[in-house]
Amino acid sequence: MAIPSLCKRLIEVDFPIAAVGRHAAREKSIRQGHPSTLHLWWARRPLAACRAVLMGLLMPDPVDPLCPPKFKEDARNIFSGIEGIGPKTDLDLRKALLNFIADFANWDNSSDEVYLKRARNLIHAAHPDETPLVVDPFAGGGSIPLEALRVGCEAFASDLNPVACLILKVMLEDIPRYGPKLADELRKVGMEIKATAEKEFADFYPVDPDGARPIAYLWARTVRCETPNCGAEIPLARSFWLCTKNSRKRALNWKIKRVKGKTPEIEFEIFEPKKENEVPLGTVKHADATCPACGTVLPSERVREYLSKYQGGADVLFDKKGSRVGGARLLAVVTLKAGEIGRKYRLPKDEDYRAVWDAQKYLKKMMTKPHPGELNLIPDELIRTDKRGNFWVTQYGPKSWGDLFTARQKMNLVFLVKECNSRSQNISKLSLTAVISRCADYWSAGVIWAQGGEFVAHTFGRQALPMVWDFAEAVPWVNASGNFEGALDWVIAVINAWPKSKHIGDVKQADASDTLLPESSANIWFTDPPYYDAIAYSGLSDFFFVWIKRANPHDTLFRDPYDRSNLLTPHNRECAVDWTIASDGIMKDNAYYEQKISKAFQEGRKCLKEDGIGCIVFAHKTTEGWEALLSGIINGGWVINGSWPITTERPGRLRSQESAALASSVHLIIRPRSQNAPVGGWEEIVQELPHKIWEWIERLSGQGIRGADLVFSCIGPSMELYSRHPRVETADGREIKLSEYLTKVWEVLGRVALQRVLGGSNKDDVAGTLEEDARLTALFLWTLQSTAPGTGGKISTSSSTAIDNIGKEDINNEDEDLDASKSKGKAKCGYSLQFDIARRFAQPLGIHLEEWKGRVIEIEKGIVRLIPITERASILFGKDGAEQVAKGIEERQEKTIQTKLFTLEHEGAAPEIQPENRTKKQGRGKGPSIVREATTLDHLHAAMLLQRAGQSAALKVLLEEALARGPEFERLANALSALYPVGSEEKRLLDAMLLAIPKK
Repeated sequence: MAIPSLCKRLIEVDFPIAAVGRHAAREKSIRQGHPSTLHLWWARRPLAACRAVLMGLLMPDPVDPLCPPKFKEDARNIFSGIEGIGPKTDLDLRKALLNFIADFANWDNSSDEVYLKRARNLIHAAHPDETPLVVDPFAGGGSIPLEALRVGCEAFASDLNPVACLILKVMLEDIPRYGPKLADELRKVGMEIKATAEKEFADFYPVDPDGARPIAYLWARTVRCETPNCGAEIPLARSFWLCTKNSRKRALNWKIKRVKGKTPEIEFEIFEPKKENEVPLGTVKHADATCPACGTVLPSERVREYLSKYQGGADVLFDKKGSRVGGARLLAVVTLKAGEIGRKYRLPKDEDYRAVWDAQKYLKKMMTKPHPGELNLIPDELIRTDKRGNFWVTQYGPKSWGDLFTARQKMNLVFLVKECNSRSQNISKLSLTAVISRCADYWSAGVIWAQGGEFVAHTFGRQALPMVWDFAEAVPWVNASGNFEGALDWVIAVINAWPKSKHIGDVKQADASDTLLPESSANIWFTDPPYYDAIAYSGLSDFFFVWIKRANPHDTLFRDPYDRSNLLTPHNRECAVDWTIASDGIMKDNAYYEQKISKAFQEGRKCLKEDGIGCIVFAHKTTEGWEALLSGIINGGWVINGSWPITTERPGRLRSQESAALASSVHLIIRPRSQNAPVGGWEEIVQELPHKIWEWIERLSGQGIRGADLVFSCIGPSMELYSRHPRVETADGREIKLSEYLTKVWEVLGRVALQRVLGGSNKDDVAGTLEEDARLTALFLWTLQSTAPGTGGKISTSSSTAIDNIGKEDINNEDEDLDASKSKGKAKCGYSLQFDIARRFAQPLGIHLEEWKGRVIEIEKGIVRLIPITERASILFGKDGAEQVAKGIEERQEKTIQTKLFTLEHEGAAPEIQPENRTKKQGRGKGPSIVREATTLDHLHAAMLLQRAGQSAALKVLLEEALARGPEFERLANALSALYPVGSEEKRLLDAMLLAIPKK
């Protein structure tokens, strides 16, 4: 019995997005045993969301008349077997299934035997004649196929990237195949390796005379001051804090040692600061270095040139006798002593540098010995930079991947690679390779010392390789953060936490546009494709790949199947926008991405059965990325039937602060479009579109979806009207292209949003009753609302980035070098949107962004900033200020002269604007220069500013006039009050001003 092709799946009618979103967001803080800790992968989908969506895709809707009666009977029996009384009606059964999906999304229930059995029984009830096959051609970190195996399906996972294939092989094939045996062998092999290393490398990490063991070395790259009569060595440090814990604050202080005839020297001491301002400021900011000896600033260009001479300056430079003469400088050593609590900090000694010199000599000796394969022992493959700013570190000298590691780090990684090579027959070899990758992530010159938690962080705190000025070197063979045994434990924990499944996944390295599956073989096609130009998967994964392939020199999995001469991951065929790489002579622009993604979707459609269904996950924040994806879906022969935004991002991350970064991943539910689908009529679609968008906004906002998440989630359902036809035409036969349709979608979205903001119905057209600046401001704030749990839908106003409770293994390193996009001076306040999003809303609604520059918004470098109310004071009141304007209003009223809001140049003129702005031309024509009229928003902001200045008499007059003009003033005030975030200055002033409005 198969589910009839016309029968709706459960996810097409309803889905518990709020509950699943909570579990998905919480999953970010779950570490031990979680599959994400097996190996780093970027933008990995939360298991909770994948598990829940799969259940919704696999089960029919019990309320649908075409739902097989046998499924409903079996499902009722499954629920009644536990609760005692099964759901009576079909609607009750639907609710029971949705509740189960929500509960099963909880990580605590994901391996529970009761939940696992019920989930697998439900899937079997829906597919009694065969085990469903779930296909993911962009499998990446493996969340989707992993969850397919968990719920009892078969899984086919492929990816072009060999690092992803390593993760998939271990997680979907080796762990299900060998189970606990794999963990036992990996533990045995790992401890043998550790025992050997402890003996061989003990002298390179000398123990202190009192028995304390170093656990981390804190280094700073250095440059020379170029000021005449100075020439001091400048240690490049972001901060001189060592520990910021309240119970044990430690920091470095410095003093200048001056000897006549010699260059000044910077000497350090460790102290316990009582106040924060006692700790010296860092010496480097935005790549400019400040000399502590003379105060001269060495510009970033010279810093780059200096470090480039030494491949980034992460290694120490010695003379022939082993004395340090330059390069990295050791700032402090972190130690642990048996029997004592807490980490201790000491200054470096000669023995510390001697150990580094010995390691450099030892590494050279290792390189003289033969190595399996044709590769050099140290990765000498060049780092492929791109125009997306993912490899800022290369601006400072590192050219090859080996340059990102110090000599002592390379020594340890080469040792691990050789140990892995010697175990070619072990079932744990790929798992051991994953351990080596984890070590590489913590053993590079790109990690930081987390002062708040006192641990070594990891290289990839973000999706880039930034320049890290002062870095931490973990000691690999002691019991502390970043060590080998810790990496081993994390991988073993994942193996042991795997829920037993009778199915083993099928993993292949393949291009998604050239599938290996036969036609009509899959039940579910569920994938998370690359996000346009957001993440440089191939370039970033080369960091791991250069070590992985050396650990497995004879494994064909770690060879480019499309270009045997390529020594890195397959960049050319990657489905991504990257203007620095040409694929077969074709530049990888947006057209390339659309063509590539369309081909992948066409292949997916071919491999799907007639009664199959698909889902595409997308979380890109630009409209170009969305349009390219939608174009690919339509060209691939699919119809979009639904759109469910699931919260997947933590609210405190830097990107979400006062901007429209997505907190949700949008899951588009798709079906193959019928070969006999008719041509669509443009007029009918335009008539139906507002009702469709209104319905989904009501539905999603009712579940707490807000802002940019709501905007992009509504695009999906809107696309159903367009995508169900092979083409859409006007009455006279003109074809409506996707770009034209999307423009209409943005227009309707904007109008519906304004209707909701201003309290209208889906039949009202309130957009036309507001001036442009009011429409712009309302839409701006509406788009910036947050979906994140606990924000109540309000805009996030936090300006700080804290390390959430996400565990030591997932610290987010936001201390990247900002030189590539640096901005001098203090950041401006206010809320911001990407220009493209603002433009998409503005144009269809008759809002001309350029005309409001300097008055309501600022536009700079692709970002639109809403000017805060405090900055608008000078725009509205001019040089006289609120007090003088208030005085003028009161005086004019006393003289019974018709009161105007501001100094006027003609009847109904604009607020007083700064002199250089007073004569700007109105409109886009070449007419006479005039002053704009004051708008409702101007009056509203002026009232708020009078409230702020305590000018109650003038405020009363202003309110009386504004209310006399019509209801728009109070209507806009109430709307903006609901949009501004709680605690913001704007909301405080607005609410106080509203209280001053006379009651009717």
